[in-house]
Amino acid sequence: MPARRGLGNGRAIGMPVGGGFGMGHTKSILGIPVASLGWDEALVSLTQLVRDRHFTKVTFLNAHNANIACGNDSFAAALDDFLVLPDGIGVDIAAKLLYGEKFPANLNGTDLVPGLLKAIKEPLTVGLLGATRANAEGAGARLRQLAPQHRIVVVHDGFFSPAEEPHIIERLAELRPDILLVAMGVPRQELWIADNLDQRHCTLPFAVGALLDFLSGSVPRAPLWVRKSRLEWVFRLAIEPGRLWRRYVVGNPLFLWRVMRQKLTGKEILARAAR
Repeated sequence: MPARRGLGNGRAIGMPVGGGFGMGHTKSILGIPVASLGWDEALVSLTQLVRDRHFTKVTFLNAHNANIACGNDSFAAALDDFLVLPDGIGVDIAAKLLYGEKFPANLNGTDLVPGLLKAIKEPLTVGLLGATRANAEGAGARLRQLAPQHRIVVVHDGFFSPAEEPHIIERLAELRPDILLVAMGVPRQELWIADNLDQRHCTLPFAVGALLDFLSGSVPRAPLWVRKSRLEWVFRLAIEPGRLWRRYVVGNPLFLWRVMRQKLTGKEILARAAR
């Protein structure tokens, strides 16, 4: 496993994107290399990976995911082999504190994945794996409206037993979707991708969290003006306070404390000092 690079005084260090993706440079957030790409640059690069059939695992880093990585070494290690894209205001604040500038674009999966599917004009096969069956089917219907040029296939919901897993993996090998959307929650979805998928099963597996729930309409998204104000997390907290209060009320300050520790000490991730 390659060693993490300390930041010292927090000045920017340009690094190639991990895993040989060849997509610009990264900013290290708590030891996790996050790709620094503009919106159009991301769409072009991801489209080229699909066209080249270059197997690439993709996920998104926000404050919550970074906090999980601090306490889950298996998850943090798995991220070394993912293309990690920036998601939300938390990582932008971190980038500003550490590097003096935020990420060029908020490449959250809820906006990026539909945008990518609309941008790619040649027909693709897109697999959906995760969420409830009803939400996966609803998300599939919505994606067929947004990008009718693609074949959208619901592979399975996210509630399967270990005994069912070999059948799902076999189905993916038969289908071999160009893009696979895996919606099982963090860190299960990333660990499942890392443990089970390679170029035999798909080209671009995306770990997408609640994307299928949003697309199905079962979980509402914030109004556009709220999203543009970078306050979508406040809207989500208001909608689901019982489930999300710890993530945001406790998690956001904890994340910022860890970022400040990285800036002041150069120690990038608390739970991984030995790596």
